[in-house]
Amino acid sequence: MTDSSSTPQTAMTSKPGPFNRLRSFFRDAVPTIKQQRIIALILLLCQGGITVSGSIVRVTGSGLGCETWPNCHEGSLVPVPGAAPWIHQVIEFGNRLLTFVVAAAAVAAILAMYMAKRRFELKVYAWISLAGIVVQAVIGAISVFLDLRWWAVAIHFLPSMVLVWIAALLYTRIKEADDGTRTPALSSNIRYLAIVAAVALSVVLMTGTMVTGSGVHAGDAGVGMEGRLDIDTRVMAYIHAGSMYVYVIFTVIVQVLLYRKNAPQVVKKSGWVLIACIIVQWAIGVFQFYMGVPRWTIPFHIGMSSVVTAFTALLYARGIVYSGGTQSLDSGSPEGDIKLEKRQKALAAR
Repeated sequence: MTDSSSTPQTAMTSKPGPFNRLRSFFRDAVPTIKQQRIIALILLLCQGGITVSGSIVRVTGSGLGCETWPNCHEGSLVPVPGAAPWIHQVIEFGNRLLTFVVAAAAVAAILAMYMAKRRFELKVYAWISLAGIVVQAVIGAISVFLDLRWWAVAIHFLPSMVLVWIAALLYTRIKEADDGTRTPALSSNIRYLAIVAAVALSVVLMTGTMVTGSGVHAGDAGVGMEGRLDIDTRVMAYIHAGSMYVYVIFTVIVQVLLYRKNAPQVVKKSGWVLIACIIVQWAIGVFQFYMGVPRWTIPFHIGMSSVVTAFTALLYARGIVYSGGTQSLDSGSPEGDIKLEKRQKALAAR
């Protein structure tokens, strides 16, 4: 008889399962600055894009295409034939689904910041982006339960602009090395005026929601003027235009000072791009005013609101930067580059 205990054992190597490989990737991989900025740009586009889809919901009267939340209809998560016009259900349900796309982009930004061991500030921006999406979902539900009253819809729109601002800050600050020092890159006068311009922009956005809230685009075809803001839309449009001119004046003053103080060329270029975006937005607004606010113009106006907000944030972010850091960092973080070097050595040893 052969003693089985003396039989040589064949070395067996088992491949790690998909879950273990995925966990290993998130534990060991380090996204580069370029990859981090791509993720942040996707997040920024998603934050702005969902405001456009929301405006499409409004102008097509699809706001109550799904009449409850989180279900689309009572007892059904998805649209129900005959419960509402099919096109309204598709538009509103599609807008809800986009929330998950934006949330996925925010989660990707959080993971990228932790995988690259980026500084606390960037992690905060990423977490605020995700938290804001959750809050927005709740506000959206409340606006549905309140039958799309103008102030509920306005409250739903304005946080989106805050999230666009945060995503723009994340995008531009990723390229600054973590071992740098926060340093004023522009004079205090320019920085303070940039803040005043940002405050003026917030007034523009708020009055814009009041123009819409007093108008005919309630968000649902059957709502009519019930729950609308009881104020003359034309008067509100003048107030909105006046606040925008104040915003433009402060932005132009900032741009003039950038030249007088000999600011870096990239900052001056950002200012010109912002002014160009404001002119486009102004032109759309004037067209709307004289043409009776055609429905198809509203998504363009809302989309440009996100663009103007993003470029205002980018110009604001130029005021104080992280300077003096290591420019050769692949990940933007010294700790991230150490981790990246270890991973590269481990892969080379296989």
